[in-house]
Amino acid sequence: MPHLFSPLTIKDVTLRNRIGVSPMCQYSAEDGMPNDWHLVHLGSRAVGGAGLVIAEATAVEPRGRISPEDLGIYTDKHVEAFQKITSFIKEQGAVPGVQLAHAGRKASTYSPWKQRDNGATVSDENGGWEVVGPSATPFAEDYRSPKELTLEEIKDIQESFRQATIRAREAGFQWVEFHGAHGYLAHSFYSPLSNKRTDEYGGSYENRIRFVIETVRLMKQEWPDNLPFAVRLSCTDWVEDGWTIKDSVELSKRLKDEGVDIIDCSSGGNTKSAPIPVGAGYQNPFAEEIRKSADIPTAAVGLITQPMQADELIRNEKADVVLLAREMLRDPYWPLRAAQVVHQKDYLAVPPQYERGWI
Repeated sequence: MPHLFSPLTIKDVTLRNRIGVSPMCQYSAEDGMPNDWHLVHLGSRAVGGAGLVIAEATAVEPRGRISPEDLGIYTDKHVEAFQKITSFIKEQGAVPGVQLAHAGRKASTYSPWKQRDNGATVSDENGGWEVVGPSATPFAEDYRSPKELTLEEIKDIQESFRQATIRAREAGFQWVEFHGAHGYLAHSFYSPLSNKRTDEYGGSYENRIRFVIETVRLMKQEWPDNLPFAVRLSCTDWVEDGWTIKDSVELSKRLKDEGVDIIDCSSGGNTKSAPIPVGAGYQNPFAEEIRKSADIPTAAVGLITQPMQADELIRNEKADVVLLAREMLRDPYWPLRAAQVVHQKDYLAVPPQYERGWI
C-alpha cells in the first residue's frame, strides 16, 4: 500500500516521496529572468524535503506572461539562469519541474499587491501589451479585450511552446507541465465560456480541445521520452454550460493516448462569477475521478494543508501525488514535519547541515 512517503517512479524519474511544490507565481522576475529570489524560493523547498519542486507558470513568449514580473523561457539567455536553480534542486534530492504557460487573455496584469493601487490591467504606458485569445472576449470588465488569434498566430504560439520545451530540457528540468488551466490560453480554448470561434478551433468539443492536443503533441516531440510530462487542467468551470469533469475525463483519455504521464487536477479560473465551494480538499474528487475513469495517474491540489489529509489521498488511491501551494509558502519544511506526523520518520530527507534540528 503506497503512502505519502513512498517513492514514485514515472519513467526514469523517481520522486523520493509523493509531495510536490505546486507552481506559484512570485512576480519577482525582470524580462522573464529568474534571479536569486527564485533560487532561494525553489531551493529552500527542495531542502525542506519535497520530492518534486515545480517552478511557477513560465511564459513561452513575452506576451504570455501574466504580469511584467513573471518568469519566462522565451530566449536562450533564460536557459543558463535556470540551470543554477535546477542544479541546486537536484543536489538536494528533489526533482526540478517547470510549468510552461501562456496567459492569453489574462495577460498584462499587475501583480496582486500592485493591483491594490492600480487595478488589474497594466496599460501600454506602464509596460503593458496586447493580449490574445481564441475569441475577442475579455476575462472581466477590468481586463483587456483580447485580439482573436488567426490560424497562423495559433501556429506561432504552438511553436513557442515547442521552443520553450527545448529550453526547459536544456535548462535541466526533469519534469515538464503544460499549463492548461485557470483561464489562461489553453483553458480559454477548450472552455465554451471563452471560445466563440467558428473554425476548426471552435464550436464542437473536438475543435475546442484541438489547441491542447496539438500543442502537447509538439512539445512531446522535444521532451525526452524517459522524463515525465504532465498537463494541468481546470477540471470544471464551476458554472452551468461551462467545462465539466466529464469533459476533463474524456480529454485526459486523449492526453494519455498522446503520451502524457500525469494529470494535475485543478479547477476554475475562466470566469470571475463562478460559485466555487472553496474548502479543504475541495478539488480532490477531480483527481480521484480522472485517475479512476481515465486510468491515468493524477496530482491532487487545492487547500491540502494537513499531513494526514495528504497521506489519506495516497493511501486510498485517490491520487498519486499531492501538490501543495500556500502551505508551502507558510512552511518550506512541511515535508519534514509531515514525515513525523504520519509516522514515517525513516523517510526524513534532512540535509546533514540540518540534522541536529530534526534527528
